[in-house]
Amino acid sequence: MTFAQVETLIINQNAELAEWCKRWLQLPFVAVDTEFLRTETFFPIAGLIQIGDGERAYLVDPLAITDWAPLVELLQSPRVVKVLHSCSEDLEVFHHLCGAVPQPLFDTQLAAAYLGMDFSMGYSRLVQALLQIDLPKDETRSDWLQRPLSPTQLQYAADDALHLAQLYQVMAPKMDAAGLTEWLFADTAEQGRSVGLVQDPETAYLSIKQAWRLKSDELAVLKVLASWRERESRSRDQARNRLLRESAMGPLAQRQPDSLQALSRIEDMHPRSVRHDGPVILELIRQGKATPPDQWPPRLPEPLPADANRLLKALRKVGQRHAEELGIAPEVMLRKKVLEAFVRTGYPGGPYVLPAELTGWRKQLMGEGLLKAANVSGGESHAG
Repeated sequence: MTFAQVETLIINQNAELAEWCKRWLQLPFVAVDTEFLRTETFFPIAGLIQIGDGERAYLVDPLAITDWAPLVELLQSPRVVKVLHSCSEDLEVFHHLCGAVPQPLFDTQLAAAYLGMDFSMGYSRLVQALLQIDLPKDETRSDWLQRPLSPTQLQYAADDALHLAQLYQVMAPKMDAAGLTEWLFADTAEQGRSVGLVQDPETAYLSIKQAWRLKSDELAVLKVLASWRERESRSRDQARNRLLRESAMGPLAQRQPDSLQALSRIEDMHPRSVRHDGPVILELIRQGKATPPDQWPPRLPEPLPADANRLLKALRKVGQRHAEELGIAPEVMLRKKVLEAFVRTGYPGGPYVLPAELTGWRKQLMGEGLLKAANVSGGESHAG
């Protein structure tokens, strides 16, 4: 495709987008990609939306379009499969831009894992493996909010949409033949449901790494700090770590500085945070310290100890056995968070039960085998 062809396919008027969306609604699938900026903001800023139909690429300008209703209809149409690659960030872009998440969703990265290729396979490597095309990497970090976009940016964006559609045309028949398409759609539907779920500021401290190291009175301080950071990041549209680095929050809760000078000495405390929000942070620490003991959060569970590895390995083997039988990348079968949740249901002595995190086809396929492996291996480990 030449640049001249690409140039004629830029969509920057509401009526034009509505007309194309009507046509796309008649197709079995569309390939979808986004280019966006999210370095200092809480929410992603859409710079370009690419649509591919298998023959052409269409570049939608989100800085010019104001009526997204036709695109929402397309994204939510159950008749049109939306094809994306490693889609988690793209889903956030669409949710923030127009309040919709694409469904049904065929993620080519996940499909590659289902087809026995590497887990978390990058787009360029997948295009090379299946289409024998080497993609240029020149524009991956360029400014997609600039106008006009350069010819090389437009070509790069158009090629992405074209190749994504071609990947689907190669992979979809293989997924159908292996009987794996519905499993893929179940996974991406679950992923879609989690997009846009608003983090409760009151529980934001639970997501802070190393929070398990803190005592209950220190957690009371962390809880106040994390709650403020979550609310302020959203209201200011500022990245959490730009407002207050996560790596500084544990030390803040432990050392509880009471002056700007002491605050500035906290490791990983950015001078900008001290300058802009120092007095507020000190007041939050005072509030956390004043929390009555009966309202202190309970201590968080520690990471699983090393002697749980035997049990984790036994559970992982169940998934690996099924993966080998089905020709699927083993990482798809059982995610780390599912394995750890399983172990926590009965560690160290059992009995173990199926965790809530194990759902759908995985529960049906592996539930009994996992229970058996857990209670046998777990019992042996405890006895040892």
